[in-house]
Amino acid sequence: MKTDAEVQMYLRERRKGKTQEQAAARAKMSPTTARKYERAAKLPSHLKEPRTYRTRPDPFADDWPWVQSLLERDPALQAETLFRELCARRPGVYQSGQVRTFHRRVATWRALHGPEREVMFPQVHLPARMAQSDFTHMDDLQVTIAGQPFPHLLYHLVLTYSNWEAIHLCFTENFESLAEGIEVCLWQLGGVPKEHRTDNLSAAVRQLDAEGRKDFTTRYSALMAHYGMTPSTNNAGLAHENGDVEQAHHRFKQAVDQALRLRGSRDFSDRATYVRFLQDLVRNRNLTRQTRIAEERAVLRPLPSTPLQPCRELEVRVSPFSTIQVLRNTYSVPSRLIGHLLVVRVRADSIDVYHGATRALTLPRLNGRHQHHIDYHHIIWSLVRKPRAFANYRFREALFPRLSFRKAYDVLLEARPARADQEYLRVLHLAASTSENDVEAALNLLLERGQLPCFDAVRELVRPPQPLAVPEVTTPTFDLSCYDALLATRCQHG
Repeated sequence: MKTDAEVQMYLRERRKGKTQEQAAARAKMSPTTARKYERAAKLPSHLKEPRTYRTRPDPFADDWPWVQSLLERDPALQAETLFRELCARRPGVYQSGQVRTFHRRVATWRALHGPEREVMFPQVHLPARMAQSDFTHMDDLQVTIAGQPFPHLLYHLVLTYSNWEAIHLCFTENFESLAEGIEVCLWQLGGVPKEHRTDNLSAAVRQLDAEGRKDFTTRYSALMAHYGMTPSTNNAGLAHENGDVEQAHHRFKQAVDQALRLRGSRDFSDRATYVRFLQDLVRNRNLTRQTRIAEERAVLRPLPSTPLQPCRELEVRVSPFSTIQVLRNTYSVPSRLIGHLLVVRVRADSIDVYHGATRALTLPRLNGRHQHHIDYHHIIWSLVRKPRAFANYRFREALFPRLSFRKAYDVLLEARPARADQEYLRVLHLAASTSENDVEAALNLLLERGQLPCFDAVRELVRPPQPLAVPEVTTPTFDLSCYDALLATRCQHG
C-alpha cells in the first residue's frame, strides 16, 4: 500500500502537467495504482477503513462473562489480579504469555463500559492572584552534613501564574515552620498575592465536624490578615487542587538530585553551605520565568513595613532540676534561674528564653514530644558536688557530650568502680571550665596510650604552659656633656 507522501508527490507532478505515466514514475508507483488514487481523490490514509472483525479467536470468550461480572461488581479490581484468579480457576487453560492480551481486553471494557472517571478542569491563572505552598520531605535525596544524615523538609511556595518559586528549610510541619516559610518566601518575592492556598495542614486548618466542614486556626488567620491574603485550602485527599506546588515539588527535587550528581557529592560541610546550594538552584530556575514574574510584580500588593516574625509565647517556671518544660519537651537552663518565671518564645528551629525583657539564652527546638536537651554546662557545678546523683540521673546519657567522654567513663568504671563517677564528673567540670576540645584531645591521647583517663592525667595535659618570665626593662641614662662640649668648640672656631 502506498503512503500519503507518495500519492501527494504524484498529484503534484500531475498539477505540473506531467502525464499519468510520467507522474507515476516520479512517485515510484505503477500507472494503474496512480489512476486508482486519482479517481478516488483521497489519500491512502483516508481510504483505509477500520477493521470490524477479529483476525483470531478470542481466547477468553468462554470465561469473559465471569470476568465481566467481577468487574461490574468492583471496577477497582486490577487486570493482574483477575488473570491470576482466572489461571487458578482454569488450570492449564491459560499461559502467562497471554497476560498482555487479557490486560488489553480489560482496558477495552473499562473504556466502553467502565465507571465514569473524574474530569480535571484547566484553570485560568491571573497575575498575582494566587500562591500555593506545601511542605515536602527531602530525606530520599540522602543529603548529609559533615558525614551525618540530615533529615529535613522544605517549605515550598509557588506563584500559579509565573511558577516563580521560593523555599525555606525546616524540620517539622508545625505552625512556626509554616509562618516562617511564608514570611521568608514573600520577602524574597517582594510583594503579596491576593490568595494563599495550602494543604489541609493541622497548623492552619481545623476540622469542625465529620461532614468535612473546616475552619482556619486563629493564628493562621491572623498571619493571613497581617499580609492581607485570603486563605484557602484544597479538599482533603484531592492533592491536584494544589497541583501547581505538587508538580513543583517533583520538578524541584529532580533538579536537586541532578545538581547533586553533577556536584559529585551529597555531603556538605555545614547547614549554611547546603542552604546556599539550594538557594542558588532556585535562583537559576527562576531565571527562566523573568517575563511572567515581571507581570506579577507589577500588580503585587506591597509588603508590610516589617516582618511579623510570629512565634508561640509561653510562660514556664524553672524546676528544682534546673529544667523547663516546653511543649512536652525538657530543656536544661542555668541553675541560677531555678525558681524564676521565664517567658519562652517558640520558633520553628529554636526557642528563646527571656527573663523579663532580657534574653537569657537560645536553645535548639526539639521535634516531637517527650524529648530532652540537657546541657552539662548548666548543671555540672552542682553535680560535681553531688557525685552520687550521677549514677541514677534520669538524663545521664546527655552528660556524655562526645564519644571519647563515654569511652573514658567506661574505662574508669572498669578500673576504679568506686571512684569512677567522681573522676568523670571532675573531668567534665574541667571541660566546662576550660575547653571541651582540649579535654577531648587529652582523653583520646590517654586512651590511645592505654593510660587511665583520670582527672589528674587529663588536667596535666590541658594545663596551660607556664608563662615565660618577662625581662625587666630599664631605661638607660645618657651623658650628653661631651656632645655639648663638641658643639661649643665648633662654635668658637667658626
